[in-house]
Amino acid sequence: MTASKPWYLSRTIWASLVTILTAAMGLMGMSGVGIDDAALTDAVLQAVTALAGVIALFGRLSATDRIG
Repeated sequence: MTASKPWYLSRTIWASLVTILTAAMGLMGMSGVGIDDAALTDAVLQAVTALAGVIALFGRLSATDRIG
């Protein structure tokens, strides 16, 4: 495995963040019953992907230099 990618594209990182969030919610007394960790991770990944697309589109539309 020689290729690298940004941290925010790693499913392992997002799954870990969801796990930490779920554990923190439990420590604060919030109920995590009924939350599917895999579905939550997928939803977070989809939200991040959509946000990245919006940022990329906005960046390209507001750019002042041509792509070379």
